Amino acid sequence: MTESEQPSVPLSTLLADPALGLRRVAGPAGEHRIRISTVGTTEIEDPTPYLVGGELLLTAGVRLPLDAEGIDTYVRQVVAAGVSALGFGVAPVHEEVPPELIAACDRHGLPLLRLPPATPFVAVGQAAYTAIAEARNRELREISRAQSALATAAARPDALRAVLAQLSAHTGAWAVLYDSQGTELFSAGPRPASPTPGRVRDLAVRTIARVRARTGPAGRAAPAAAADHQGGTHLTVHTLPGADGDGTTTTLALGQAAATAPTLVHRQVTSTATVLLALLTSPRHALGTDTHSAGALVRLMLGAAPAEVAPALARADTTEAERCWVVVHGRHTPPHSTQASRPGAYPGAHSGTDPGGDPAQLATLATALGTPYLHVDGAELRALVPSAPDAHPEAPAQAADLGWVLGFSTPTPASDLPHADRRAARALRRAIAAEVPSVVHTEDPLTVHGLVPAADARDLARARFAPLDRAGAPGTSVLLDTLRTWLTLHGSWDRTAAALHVHRNTVRHRLARVGELLDVDLQDAGVRMELWFALRWLPDGAAEADE
Repeated sequence: MTESEQPSVPLSTLLADPALGLRRVAGPAGEHRIRISTVGTTEIEDPTPYLVGGELLLTAGVRLPLDAEGIDTYVRQVVAAGVSALGFGVAPVHEEVPPELIAACDRHGLPLLRLPPATPFVAVGQAAYTAIAEARNRELREISRAQSALATAAARPDALRAVLAQLSAHTGAWAVLYDSQGTELFSAGPRPASPTPGRVRDLAVRTIARVRARTGPAGRAAPAAAADHQGGTHLTVHTLPGADGDGTTTTLALGQAAATAPTLVHRQVTSTATVLLALLTSPRHALGTDTHSAGALVRLMLGAAPAEVAPALARADTTEAERCWVVVHGRHTPPHSTQASRPGAYPGAHSGTDPGGDPAQLATLATALGTPYLHVDGAELRALVPSAPDAHPEAPAQAADLGWVLGFSTPTPASDLPHADRRAARALRRAIAAEVPSVVHTEDPLTVHGLVPAADARDLARARFAPLDRAGAPGTSVLLDTLRTWLTLHGSWDRTAAALHVHRNTVRHRLARVGELLDVDLQDAGVRMELWFALRWLPDGAAEADE
């Protein structure tokens, strides 16, 4: 424990005790800023070899030098040793505090207290240690309350954000979680004015780089901390203990910015938050391996329908009628995508690495979306988000910062999840085509779909695409999917090829085959419109006519 962490009390606490009768007769004012960690008594001429700093040093002046120069040397020595204050007991050696001692203490900025004859030195020590013990108990109670609040926050669906909020509330600091590129994943508390956020980010990136540089043969290094103090703002950074998805080294850092220096309580609370954040971004938590999820998986593998196991995955405080789900489809965009230009997104957000192999990104996405039910396969994302029936899905900003384009279905009962899955896929295609971070599926009854009876629309769609059954390889479904994607992307060969992960010539060949079998000119806008409506009406297509 360092000197700054030693339990202590303000000098003003002892001065305010009427039973002691202490009075400051020299030295600077502001007794509440001067702290006492221990009380010592000495009557030797040079006590400095026996001092550790932070003392209230008591003396009756038995061996005090007789001349002003000697007294000045004495005061200068105890100040250099770190003594916080000097207490002088009057009688029986000195009838009053020597004026030379008062002048020396004023000159060297050392608080000088007068102890009346009726106040034993032992009483001052007892009062100081009682006050220190009470202060220490208050600190422990404050730490305990903060740790309890942090633990409760860690159990919430939005655990990362909730833990940061509690950390900020109990330390008074702006708290922010960064990845190794300096991407601001989450933050809590009043955001400081520029350039403080940039300084915290730079300190976090440098600290993570230093940890990675000293990674040992075992593939991981101990976490590190760093601090900076400029212009009255105190910055601290702690890297999170743990490992990447490949077991290499720490990639996240917790940054804080506060107007005051961190206290012992703040450091203890931050330490607890750091451990919780490390656990929440671990691979096990990122994959959501809890007993409810495991039980639902077992039941699914043994033949249960999704609607049967969905209640085990929903929130416990919801009724059967309120248990709905939002399906999310996502695509991780490359660094050159226009999504990287989203205002407020840090340039390092698109690292180009496999997002599915990074537990930190999985945990961030899970917290941002409010669900542990994620599946990331390369650049593709699918998720199930518990939702109320009347909720309106919203894309979190963190997802776009991390390079994800998302499509959301509307809240749907578990029995209708296949339809919701198709709606989310179609919403994602619209988001990619429009080059926006996200699209939420919408239902508008004032459309052509509402004017045509559902049964007639399905029959029309089946008849329109029946010639494709003679297509042969690669099959009707592949040709329909290619046509649908091409129409969604406004006839762009290159973007369709990229979306389907095939060569542009393959797209041209497939669409030429579609035009040949349907006997239509796909360059005709009216034909495209007709086929688009027919695709929407296909029973097994991306949408149902009665949606």
